[in-house]
Amino acid sequence: MNGRADLWRLLGILRRDRMRMLGGVGLALMAGLAAAGLMAVSGWFIAAMAMAGAAGTAINYFTPAALIRLLAILRSGGRYGERLATHDATLRGLAHLRAWLLRRLIPLAPARLVALRSAELFARLRTDVDSLEQWYLMVLVPLLVAVAGFCLVAGVLAWLLPVALWVVVPAMAATAGLVPAAIRRATRADARAGLAEATQLRGLFVDAVRGHAELVAWGQVDRHAHAIAALDATLVARRARTARWEAIGASLPGFVAQLAIGGVVACALIGTARPLLAPALLVMLVFLVLSGHELIAPLPEAVVAGQAARMAAERVFALADTPPAVTEPAQPVRLERAASVRFTGVRFRYEPAGAWVLDGLDLDIPEGARVAIVGPSGAGKTSLIRVLQKFYPIEEGTITLGGQPLQTLAGADVRHHISVIPERPTLLNRSLRDNLRLGAPGALDGDIDRAVEAAQLKGFVAGLPDGYETFLGEGGTRVSGGEARRIVIARAILQDAPILVLDEPTEGLDTRSVCELFGALETVARGRTVLLVTHRLVGLTHLIDEVVVMEAGSVRARMPLASYVSGACRVL
Repeated sequence: MNGRADLWRLLGILRRDRMRMLGGVGLALMAGLAAAGLMAVSGWFIAAMAMAGAAGTAINYFTPAALIRLLAILRSGGRYGERLATHDATLRGLAHLRAWLLRRLIPLAPARLVALRSAELFARLRTDVDSLEQWYLMVLVPLLVAVAGFCLVAGVLAWLLPVALWVVVPAMAATAGLVPAAIRRATRADARAGLAEATQLRGLFVDAVRGHAELVAWGQVDRHAHAIAALDATLVARRARTARWEAIGASLPGFVAQLAIGGVVACALIGTARPLLAPALLVMLVFLVLSGHELIAPLPEAVVAGQAARMAAERVFALADTPPAVTEPAQPVRLERAASVRFTGVRFRYEPAGAWVLDGLDLDIPEGARVAIVGPSGAGKTSLIRVLQKFYPIEEGTITLGGQPLQTLAGADVRHHISVIPERPTLLNRSLRDNLRLGAPGALDGDIDRAVEAAQLKGFVAGLPDGYETFLGEGGTRVSGGEARRIVIARAILQDAPILVLDEPTEGLDTRSVCELFGALETVARGRTVLLVTHRLVGLTHLIDEVVVMEAGSVRARMPLASYVSGACRVL
């Protein structure tokens, strides 16, 4: 789909704000036309008063004075109202557009979004959406005002001095069409490359912040800084070239307007023998042509903004139109409380031509079983969790949950029946209460208190400055690793899912944090089917009864915990 069609599609998405948008356009038109009329009427009035005074004749003072006051009020009120209306529509549209895009992205995660860096994804959600919304404020509104100004000038000229149309219309057409077209052609390459480079620059900054320790450890700080500086210099040069063209575009309308005024005066002087064109009307036409060009003057800048909006639209809609990796059933089967899982001949890989990550996996986990899945890195343990949650599609075999094939179930229903305590807990920059309610949005305060106590977080909550309303920081930066794990455990308790998946629950924690975590893990595992995914079982044997050994994407052995611990049947 081309960029212009994408922009019209954008208007369809923002249809709930169309009345506000139309109101802003109407006020902008009123303000622009009132400003042009004010200049024209004022010029005629001053010239007519001067001529009447010189000739000693009477003139109707009250009607033009009242009209001038009316136009001044309409211009001032229109501009004030236009700013309020257009910016209100813009901000509301931004909120609706981001919500629409987020709803389109949720089904794509994580399979379709894994190739995007976090900085690039953030750019799509923020910068590109901002550019899209600027299309209304900086492109559509100025374009409609310019068209209205052109029609006003052409109409008055056709009525009073038709011969001047041969001068003014080409001049205004050059200002409205040729100049923007030249600027668009000159800035197109820099605009497209600059958008990609800006996204790349954000990624380098994110790497510098999040990977600072690694850069220092490997002595790559200076090299990374030079890469940032070089890319920034390239981006600055591109923006400088674009700014120069914008300056040229801003200056040309004034120059063309002066030429058009000269042409109008020449045409009027040629026809001064005719009584239909009084000298005062000549002054009015001069000011009208000048104000008409002022209404058209923002078009070169609008072209640059429109170019950025078209490229942003291509990026945003290309991402939004990406088909999900997993297709949801048209009529999903309703899943009751299910706690058994079975993998039968499952084969899965991340890339169509890649190696099999799960290769003929057969695994039966009955309800109430407490199974540890162990194996070396790359054995397929984490991939097993991902396909079980219906984040990725399998190519062969079947997975059943509670006896129901996974492909007949809605993904949200599947994930509602599985609580996952990941190796890296995900916490949002929201309050502790909001983070806990991710597991159960309708949880009552009493439910939250019981979950917090079961997860051994009561003392932690009591020590927070604002209790449950304390913000945890981006990614949970205000809490320790052990506290973050227990918050996720409390969330899992609130979710009350029949299947619990523990993915390396003690990885990266010190001995004290691991000891504090054991009691909470026992609480959340009670009465549930448990899958413990880990490299090692040290300190976690009390959570499981059975061990499954994986290697190269398939099950190599399955044994009771006692046999695995005693070393009677080692496979690894």
